[in-house]
Amino acid sequence: MSLIDALPSPAAIRRRWQPNVVLLCLSAVMLVAAWSFHLVTVAPNRIVTGTGFGMVAAIGWPGGALVSLLFIAMAALAWLPSTRHYRALLGVITLTLLLMPFGLMVAGHWLIPPDAPQARLGIGTAYWTVLFVLLLCLVEVRLRLGLSRWWTALLLLGIGTLWWLCAAFGLQSLALVQEFQARERQFYRALSQHIVLVSSAVSVSVVLGMLLAMLMRRYRRLQTVAFGLLNFLQTIPSLALFGLLLAPLAWLAANVPALAAMGVSGIGNAPALIALIAYSLLPMVRNTYVALEEVSAETLEAAKAMGMRSPQRFWQVRLPLALPVLLEGVRVTAVQAIGLTAVAALIGAGGLGTFIFQGLGQAAMDMVLLGALPILVLALIVDAALGALAEALRPGGQQ
Repeated sequence: MSLIDALPSPAAIRRRWQPNVVLLCLSAVMLVAAWSFHLVTVAPNRIVTGTGFGMVAAIGWPGGALVSLLFIAMAALAWLPSTRHYRALLGVITLTLLLMPFGLMVAGHWLIPPDAPQARLGIGTAYWTVLFVLLLCLVEVRLRLGLSRWWTALLLLGIGTLWWLCAAFGLQSLALVQEFQARERQFYRALSQHIVLVSSAVSVSVVLGMLLAMLMRRYRRLQTVAFGLLNFLQTIPSLALFGLLLAPLAWLAANVPALAAMGVSGIGNAPALIALIAYSLLPMVRNTYVALEEVSAETLEAAKAMGMRSPQRFWQVRLPLALPVLLEGVRVTAVQAIGLTAVAALIGAGGLGTFIFQGLGQAAMDMVLLGALPILVLALIVDAALGALAEALRPGGQQ
């Protein structure tokens, strides 16, 4: 073999230094959005539409230059990706997320006049776009570095803690913070109602889903009927299902005193809980059934050869091996229930959806965000926690 043959080919060099197109595009999107759209808005009160301000008007030329340099640095690191560069990218993304609330503080200090107590600072399109794209970049870097969900969750927890401290002590002019301060007790009550409804629906769905999946394994004919019925329930719109439950539950409350004493009525928690359970059963039953069926026959035969009886094989072999897939079903069910519970506010069940519909009725988008953002954060927390738990319980540890 000659010396020329031993040298790497140009194609091999290009493959080795192939840029990360995803991160390059995301960096370009953030740079364009930051300079093209309004970063913040300023309104004299909660009713009047605010005036938009770009990045330079909000945080000045030094702030705009710093933001641009961060995005350009991300693009440069993505152009020549390596493990070292991905770690540097993670640092740049984290730094940008940490600096974002301070940008709002600077904008509020410059744009909100001190003699206008009713004036409020709103978050503009550029800010939301950059925040969303940064989270997408974080997901991409996490996958490239092979970081566990626990590590990412701890990172986001630290960033979220800093954001909360900034909102509590330095962002009093932010419209979202003002809406929260005006309805703090109502917010915590709605949050607790939301969590109780979701927890109750998911808990009942897990129990019923496991029982139904075990019956379907024992009686194969039940599988077609059960999945057909559960699929049909998924096609019914949530508002329509609430309406269908109103009349029979109202009749039961009027004619069965025991149910009325338990709080059953046509509106409130009873129809909301029944509807949430109905929607949650399909993903729970499907994942439980698949999880129990995927346990290999060889493993069960080995357990039987060791002298294990049928209940022992189920509790000590089949269920532990099926638990990761079963937890994925719980994760999907919980995230779905968190979103659907917002609609339950329309029938008097409370929850964070109350702020969403009140804000829509009053044309106050900040009140809508007061209900929508906690739902999003709650769904992300549950998704990350249950996903990480499922990874940890897989045979062989985290994947």
